[in-house]
Amino acid sequence: MTSHAGPMRGIRIVDFSIALTGPYAAALLGDQGASVVKVERPGFGDIARWIGVSVGGMSSLFQTCNRGKRSIALDLDSDAGRDVARRLVADADVVIQNFRPGVMDRLGLGYEALRGERNDLVYVSLSGFGPSGPYATKGAYDTVIQAYAGLGANQADRDTGEPRFLNQVAADKITAMYAVQAITAALFARERGDGGQHVQLSMLDSVVSFLWADAAGNEVMLDADGSMPSSFTTAVKPLHFSDGWGICTPTSDADFAGMCKALGVDGYDDPRVAGIVARRTNVDVMAGIMQRCHAAAATLTTAQAMARFDELKVPAGVVLSPAALSADPHVQAIGLLQDSVHPTAGRLRQPRHPAQFASTPATLGSGAPTLGEHTDELLTELGFDANAIAALRAAGAAS
Repeated sequence: MTSHAGPMRGIRIVDFSIALTGPYAAALLGDQGASVVKVERPGFGDIARWIGVSVGGMSSLFQTCNRGKRSIALDLDSDAGRDVARRLVADADVVIQNFRPGVMDRLGLGYEALRGERNDLVYVSLSGFGPSGPYATKGAYDTVIQAYAGLGANQADRDTGEPRFLNQVAADKITAMYAVQAITAALFARERGDGGQHVQLSMLDSVVSFLWADAAGNEVMLDADGSMPSSFTTAVKPLHFSDGWGICTPTSDADFAGMCKALGVDGYDDPRVAGIVARRTNVDVMAGIMQRCHAAAATLTTAQAMARFDELKVPAGVVLSPAALSADPHVQAIGLLQDSVHPTAGRLRQPRHPAQFASTPATLGSGAPTLGEHTDELLTELGFDANAIAALRAAGAAS
């Protein structure tokens, strides 16, 4: 396995996971220098290969979540395939899997079985609802978790109450980011002498933790009188300019006054709204001022409005699509989006790794692998000779 210059250099990961949660977590750690081997099903591979925009047989989803990895195709239903998997784990620091609870145990590849291959192994199990409880074996795609964990209700239409779901697999990505932190924490504990361990993380846990920080006020403060909405961002509404959309976030008193001045709306110095506590109390007065702000915004272009907001140091931004983001001057100046060429998918444009390490820089891995692209290479590293590799292929245990 190769290593890189990032802070996770030297860490070896075997990624059994599929779709987005586990693969994305492993990809982020790969950006940080970890060497990642992806174990896939022969013939079909990770289902993410077949979802979304695709060029040359490579999907955008799979590329993003599996960049920089090496792929080995193993039939884990076969004794020979499982033997290879165990040999991979014996040389690894971390195992990531996101099958339903019990699946890896039935295959003989659960934590208790694999810790015998390496007693300081960090084994990460990701699932929808966790390993116990009445929903433990329930199917848990992203929208199911968005529904149960509260994202659907949090985004509900304010007038009709109809729940809305984020147009992205938010629950998977939130869980992936928690998983990255948990993995690094477990490795840090191991470094301090605490040994390996089994880390279990559910999508439900992750999304509830994420949501409740700012969107469950009445559920956190059990003695609250319920006069305020649980989410303090409920009233946020975009500004519609003459040529596009934007947002202004007038949190502080100075922000509020600046927004009104920028839009030419008076009344911001009214004692009933001049202070943050007063604005929370006098909702009707605030509503009237905000209506006038929205009406004034409609008379301005996006450029005019942003110039005024910037001059008065008011937090504001333009609503951009991913396509429009590429042309943004700030994005270009900081090199946020990086171009590369994939051998089969062609030209790629991806965000850089978000954390900028001064001494141990993270870098995007090379293009995502084709299915089983590195099978022979990895088997050779494990000590299989040409005849043994041919026998595995002939038996369908590897491809």
